[in-house]
Amino acid sequence: MNCRFFSLLFLALCLNLQGQTNRYSISFANAEHHEAEITASFPELEPGLLSVRMGRSSPGRYALHEFAKNVYNFKATDSQGKSLEISRPNPYQWDINGHDGEVNISYTLFADRGDGTYAQIDETHAHLNIPATFIYASHLDDRKIEVDFKVRQDLNWKVATQMPKVTGNIYTAPNLQYFMDSPTEISDYDIRQFVVDNHGTPQTIQFVLHHNGTEAELDTYFEQVKQVVLAEKEVFGELPNFDYGTYTFLACYIPNASGDGMEHRNSTILTDREGLAEGGMKNNIGTVAHEFFHCWNVERIRPKALEPFNFAEANMSGELWFAEGFTSYYTNFILCRAGIITPEEYIEELTGTFNYVWNSPARQFFNPIEMSYQAPFVDAATSVDPVNRENTFISYYSYGSVLGLALDLSLRKNGLNLDGYMKLVWQIYGKKEAPYTLQDLRQTLVQYAGKEFGNHFFDHYIYKSEMPDYGPLFATVGVVLKQALDKPYFGANVTVNQFGAGIIQRNTTIGSPAYKAGLDSGDVITAINKVPLTAAQPFNNIIDQFKVGDTLKVAYTRYGIPKSTTVVLAGNPAYGIHLVEKDGTKPNKQLLKNRKDWLKLD
Repeated sequence: MNCRFFSLLFLALCLNLQGQTNRYSISFANAEHHEAEITASFPELEPGLLSVRMGRSSPGRYALHEFAKNVYNFKATDSQGKSLEISRPNPYQWDINGHDGEVNISYTLFADRGDGTYAQIDETHAHLNIPATFIYASHLDDRKIEVDFKVRQDLNWKVATQMPKVTGNIYTAPNLQYFMDSPTEISDYDIRQFVVDNHGTPQTIQFVLHHNGTEAELDTYFEQVKQVVLAEKEVFGELPNFDYGTYTFLACYIPNASGDGMEHRNSTILTDREGLAEGGMKNNIGTVAHEFFHCWNVERIRPKALEPFNFAEANMSGELWFAEGFTSYYTNFILCRAGIITPEEYIEELTGTFNYVWNSPARQFFNPIEMSYQAPFVDAATSVDPVNRENTFISYYSYGSVLGLALDLSLRKNGLNLDGYMKLVWQIYGKKEAPYTLQDLRQTLVQYAGKEFGNHFFDHYIYKSEMPDYGPLFATVGVVLKQALDKPYFGANVTVNQFGAGIIQRNTTIGSPAYKAGLDSGDVITAINKVPLTAAQPFNNIIDQFKVGDTLKVAYTRYGIPKSTTVVLAGNPAYGIHLVEKDGTKPNKQLLKNRKDWLKLD
């Protein structure tokens, strides 16, 4: 074929494809009843069946969520307004027959959950996660999309989204993947922004806040947001070049929202019931730090297993200990580096996460990769049957966080640090947007820290469930890790009600005294050593009266049947983590320097 003719033909085809645009509109006349009216237009279709569906998964979530359950009043017509035949091959899909090359769809959506996955529509806002809101045709995923947000002018609503504006309240996305990844907040919000120089390319950081607070509260909070952004930029040495030069935080801190955070390519959702003056100033900034770190780690430093994201199925990745877990390590770490929390606060807040991971029996069943595989079952997934996660699962957020801590402190013993490793992963994979595999992470650590170090970390702590020796690692930065083995440990979470019944709240931990004694979730303890429990005395206070090694005769009921067992108290396996200064020890200059370098203290 003549090359020039081929080029012109290819250009003509491209222009034709670019002209194919799927269009949506959404309006909110019945917002007080949590309803939106939505239309979708699919032009220039091939003859035959058009299949459209609601998603079952949302970017950043790994479990299934049945968005189709909130769709009703579904209708379809052709370009002349003729009603078309609709069939339902499954609960998530509508098959439309007999069109004339164009299908126009209308439906009603019910939406009343404001978080990082679902949609919420009421008279305060229209909080839209796109997969929870709009139907789509998967085979038209390369088409451009335009959506007209018909805002409530009477409520002073405005549109905030990572999608670029066309005109008025019409926004566009280059394809389905970008559209589905573009949450949108429509409300009477406030906005702050600042510009960051990124190697000569200005990048605008916007903070959109829908709240009931004051302008002064937002100003104070936004200063913290700026500190977080700049501290995280320092980790990687640069910001990503955002697609349209702007990154947008979409924050809803209102009573009708649900606490959550969800990363997207050029934006993030932040939701919570607490206003800034009601604890949110302190309690929500960690979510800001976590989600913004994701604009590098998971959005651009992206596991190959999540690329492209599948909106119709659960999305599984064995790398979440890194994508989510290492991001979790940096969350409070960044707050400390930015001066938002003190070193003492940062160190002591490590305690809960460390104990959760270190003392979990789940490591005998799954390594960090396999814990990551559990995400479709735990990431806001819903089910009605009881599970044994207390004994079989460690959150990949927490597991990866404590491994990131160990890796950072281990690297520092060799004159390196985790920032350096993250920068290298960014340069090789994230900046080029080349999805990575587990082997890629391993090879990059070998490249950064040497073959022996890199292989040891992956062979022992990633592919196996061993744990690093944290005591000596903490000691290098003047931090004490200490158990209180002289304190008695029963091994069950017991709540004594107003009738003096001690109810075991969840599955007892494998290997604990209560577990060995045969006690389990739902058992009702009535007496210890023949002394009845009383509502006035917390269960832990009762146990604290005894010593390690004491044998307790426990009377309890199970399913209403009286029973008894003996529990031999063990030493409490929980660790405390604190600065050596708390013990009255003055750290030497080298320890102080190590800590200063680690936390980037002035």
